[in-house]
Amino acid sequence: MPEPVVRPPTRADRDALLALMGAYIVDFYRSPRPPRERLEALVDLLAEGREGTQLVVEGEGALVGFATLYFTWSTLRAERIAILNDLYLDDRARGTGAAAALFSAALAVTRERGCAEMEWQTAADNERAQAFYAKMGGTRGDWVSYSIG
Repeated sequence: MPEPVVRPPTRADRDALLALMGAYIVDFYRSPRPPRERLEALVDLLAEGREGTQLVVEGEGALVGFATLYFTWSTLRAERIAILNDLYLDDRARGTGAAAALFSAALAVTRERGCAEMEWQTAADNERAQAFYAKMGGTRGDWVSYSIG
């Protein structure tokens, strides 16, 4: 695979990005697929760049992954932070350097936006992702995550 290219998505990427998001949600995390209209609205919101942003990674002329950042505040730090909510690669792009390129680009956006840090989570059983994040210089935190629907 040639050197991965990381960039913001364009309108021409919309269907490929939505397909990657669907694979991430349904195939990787085994979650129900949200209605297409909601995913499209999310892509549109992120394209505005105020609340967050997305990046895509291209390899061999096709999109092979994406990352989603949300911008928020940390009360403990009294500073803006970025949440790396998603970093997903299609199976064909794993082990090619595309994940490192995507992660580095997300960190660069975090810094460009003046955020104090970038935070993220991964599933407790996703050991491959944990090893990758440690390799990228991430430090495992002490917090326990909860959610309610």
